[in-house]
Amino acid sequence: MSISDVQAFEAHATDAELDDLRSRLAAARLPEAETVSGPRRWDQGVPLADLVDVVDYWRTEYDWRSFEERLNRIGQFRTTIDELGIHFLHHRSARADATPLLLTHGWPDSIVRFVDVVEELANPGDPGTPAFHVVVPSLPGFGYSDKPTTTGWGTEKIAAAWVELMERLGYHRFAAHGGDWGGNITTVLAGRFPEHVLGIHSTFAEAVPGATTDGLTAAEREWVEETRDFWNGSSTRHRAAYAKQQATRPQTIGYSLVDSPVGLLAWILDKFAEWSDTEDSPFERISLDRILDNVTLYWLTRTGASAARIYYESHNSLDPELRVDVPAALTMYPRDVEKCPRPWARERYRQIVRWRTPEAGGHFAALEVPEYFVRDLREGIGVVLSHGGRVLLTR
Repeated sequence: MSISDVQAFEAHATDAELDDLRSRLAAARLPEAETVSGPRRWDQGVPLADLVDVVDYWRTEYDWRSFEERLNRIGQFRTTIDELGIHFLHHRSARADATPLLLTHGWPDSIVRFVDVVEELANPGDPGTPAFHVVVPSLPGFGYSDKPTTTGWGTEKIAAAWVELMERLGYHRFAAHGGDWGGNITTVLAGRFPEHVLGIHSTFAEAVPGATTDGLTAAEREWVEETRDFWNGSSTRHRAAYAKQQATRPQTIGYSLVDSPVGLLAWILDKFAEWSDTEDSPFERISLDRILDNVTLYWLTRTGASAARIYYESHNSLDPELRVDVPAALTMYPRDVEKCPRPWARERYRQIVRWRTPEAGGHFAALEVPEYFVRDLREGIGVVLSHGGRVLLTR
């Protein structure tokens, strides 16, 4: 297949769909307020007062049309790979020396994670700054990509599909970045397809089984404890309960996520609040409009259930024998929910050419600290390319 198998796409919700959303928000039935307050007010989930404010703004002021227009300006496309329609953003740089760069999002975000950084990555103001042909696919079951109707669309299959996607765009070799599930997929890409991947930049690194804390610094030991607490905390503080629900019963939670916009909002907002580098509200760092862009995309595409299934397909499935030999630049943001110590990361990523631990930022760095994120990604890929091969464009 070739670029002729790629079709232009434009997002456009009907007025009826937007009217229905506002009607559902107006008729929402809400529970009573949480029974905790003060510094612990998020301990039971999204506080009622916060949710009421967001729902009111979503219903009366939020403008989906402006976000649709922004997506259309960036450039949207679809293609079919293994009988599944895949949606993606593709923004080519005006620079002849630009490097193809694949950006992969995770859950509970979407292509929204990267909309604020695409143009700056593609066409930086400084001619001495690296430029990229940016490709941002929607994961299967997310956004405007199709929803798989059978099992099998796990991270291994997605990585293979991304290689096919880049080939169709004329990018035989490319750099890749990801966070969350996108970081997992980027790891698989680099490990399975080194002939296509020039190198990677990731905010995710997963250790191989059996790693011990021997020789770790005090800070690294603290990272290990924080990560273990995230996945295996006490029953009253089990921060990964969402993952176990989606890994075992995505269909059950899916009914609420597809039927109730308030339920969908709360399920997603809870994670933006807990996983961001903030003291209380996620809106300390991420704009309310951007979070609602993300939630509204889930709502209009009815992808609450289908997106959750990536946990059913791939939770804890990264091959323990997988090794990454292409150059890797890794960044561990201080308030991310999982941070891998460098000695552990070296067991899987065997050519770490750049390692950074910023002073600020959490799980959604491209949205929380976009200026730093862009600079770090540029510099990281720059170092990666200096250790890798030359870029080959097949068109």
